[in-house]
Amino acid sequence: MESAQEIEERFGAAIFQKFPLTIVKGKGAKVWDQSGGEYVDFMAGIGVAIVGHCNPDVVEAVKSQAEKLITCHGSFYNDARSGFLERLASVAPKGLDKAVLTNSGTETVEAALKLARRYTGRKKFVSMKGAFHGKTMGALSATWNKKYREPFAPLVDGVEFAEFGNAASVAPLVTNETAAVIAEPIQGETGVIIPPPDFLKEVREICDRAGALLILDEIQSGLGRTGRMWASEHWGVVPDIMATSKGLGGGVPLGAALTTPEIASRLQRGEHTGTFAGNPLACAAGSAALDFIRKNNLPAVAETKGKRLKERLVEIASGHKVAREVRGLGMMLALETRIDIHQLLLDAIGRGAIFAYSGKETFRLLPPLVIDDSQIARGMEVLEGVLDAEDKRRFR
Repeated sequence: MESAQEIEERFGAAIFQKFPLTIVKGKGAKVWDQSGGEYVDFMAGIGVAIVGHCNPDVVEAVKSQAEKLITCHGSFYNDARSGFLERLASVAPKGLDKAVLTNSGTETVEAALKLARRYTGRKKFVSMKGAFHGKTMGALSATWNKKYREPFAPLVDGVEFAEFGNAASVAPLVTNETAAVIAEPIQGETGVIIPPPDFLKEVREICDRAGALLILDEIQSGLGRTGRMWASEHWGVVPDIMATSKGLGGGVPLGAALTTPEIASRLQRGEHTGTFAGNPLACAAGSAALDFIRKNNLPAVAETKGKRLKERLVEIASGHKVAREVRGLGMMLALETRIDIHQLLLDAIGRGAIFAYSGKETFRLLPPLVIDDSQIARGMEVLEGVLDAEDKRRFR
């Protein structure tokens, strides 16, 4: 009998970098393989399982909704959708009361770019070096990494790139032809890069002077992960359009471009719709996830636990020659090394912990915010162990 791995390899397009692990079950901050092997999960679907794998509230909401109505096109009203929209507006940054619902992060960025063009009547965008916004054609056009971009050129025209964290490099690129500047408050794919304290405020001012919009991509950094509901709150900046997804549906595909009523009103009926956008099942899951985040004050939890986790990472890094730097806020953290960490990721899996990565040299930690202290300790024990082994191999 063929294994799940063999079947996926035979029938699935080889588009993901695969780890030799078949995950069949998850609960909270742990997952299990088909043989019952247990792993502490610091990857969480690249930050998706923010309220934990199979969060009981989300599971119950999905079960209940599935028994009533699974699909409802946006041309009809729906109670699950309206309930979710109301909850989302209650946690959105001030003034961003309108939402374009989507199914993913990259679709949300597509909606944000179209909103900006429609509202301003302008065509050009400024993105950031190091940025990652998705892999559909519009989002890819605002993504920096050449390995993602070059195979699919030509992309959407009119996107220029400024230095992330350097407002002086942004200003000359923003003109009366610029529809919007798009940026992540914290760059995730590039290695959890935090900008200087005044950067986002300065970019906000540059946009205002030029009549351009500011789009903030909070797909990875939002929903409490950094110790605030939105990472941009750390710097007191409210964008014109905000992209959110990943953890928004509690593990179910869901996204939203949040914006002002004025900007939203420029998008005419039929100009940006989707068959599954605002799906009742996803919206029910999203409502449960948002309720759980607020009820359990997960932003404060992420701030407290993240501070302790970061201190432990700094301690581990300081004792290993292959380690370089620790970065991050809340439970969005990274440990940069001096080496390619692919084998170290595999070794960590072998010891019972799963870590995400940023590029070839950086461990990225995006655990569920419900992770407990013993699970954090176990993960750090594994991380320290693989770094110990690598130090001994290289420097004995």
